[in-house]
Amino acid sequence: MWVMSAPTNPIPSPCVSLCKMDVERQYCMGCLRTIDEIMAWSKADDAYKQAVWVEIARRRDTVSFDEDGFQR
Repeated sequence: MWVMSAPTNPIPSPCVSLCKMDVERQYCMGCLRTIDEIMAWSKADDAYKQAVWVEIARRRDTVSFDEDGFQR
């Protein structure tokens, strides 16, 4: 099952190496980040990364996953 833990310091990337964009929602089906968030991540400060993690948690509440942890 796919589970994201709370960010620690240093703040880890949410990438789970399942890179596929959801055309309707406009974010990655693996890490739930937008293209802009993905592109900015490597140069972003901790405040930005924490804000992205907050958005990921919000987005996670809007999607459902199958028994194998894959987004439906």
